[in-house]
Amino acid sequence: MSVRLIVRTFSEACVTVGTVIVLFVVYVVFWTGVKAADASQGQIESLQDEWTRLPLQSPQPAKPPQSPQSPAAPPPPTKAYAAGKPFAVMYIPRFGASWDWPVLEGTAAGTLKKGLGHYAGTARLGETGNFSVAGHRRTYGDPFKDFPKLRPGDAVVLNDGTTWYTYRIEREPYRTVPSDIAVIDPVPRKSGFDGPGRYLTLTTCDPEWGSSHRLIVWAHLDATQPVTDGKPQVIHS
Repeated sequence: MSVRLIVRTFSEACVTVGTVIVLFVVYVVFWTGVKAADASQGQIESLQDEWTRLPLQSPQPAKPPQSPQSPAAPPPPTKAYAAGKPFAVMYIPRFGASWDWPVLEGTAAGTLKKGLGHYAGTARLGETGNFSVAGHRRTYGDPFKDFPKLRPGDAVVLNDGTTWYTYRIEREPYRTVPSDIAVIDPVPRKSGFDGPGRYLTLTTCDPEWGSSHRLIVWAHLDATQPVTDGKPQVIHS
């Protein structure tokens, strides 16, 4: 085999490999985002359709909690969360006015392609305990791309069709390893909480394009209000 043929063959192989790499990057960066946008919007529309069929309830004004350990009591839960199915929509004003993602039950790979995932076995939305949610940092719509921007006092708002729940973040994101599952304990040891309460934990991968570590934020339930009162002011501000 001549040197020219060897060089030509090697060049063609490099072009082929480069094309495959470019196509893979396009798939990861663009196509998974398109699929996630369609899937998440479909989940939200499914929820909204379900909510329109809920019986009307008389508004019950909720008083703001006095502390993270004694927040306003939400209404009793109606039914168990179904695995892989949506049950709430999350809003984080820090991420922009158009940021809204469905929250589904479970953290399986297929579930997180459609939205955010509630860790099965952690508290239900608004209950005493630690309502814990995971989301992708990158790919599948990049829901938690801006996770490092979260700051103490930021609001995380959820709607389950009957009630708005507003949680307030306690501290800047905490970095840990994937095996540190204590971050979703009912009272996470490193959260700064000193007793039982109604808490929220958000988790995502770190670094931005890797998964060697996790970023965590903890929040406490700050207020609730019935959906008949309209959206909380923090979403409009």
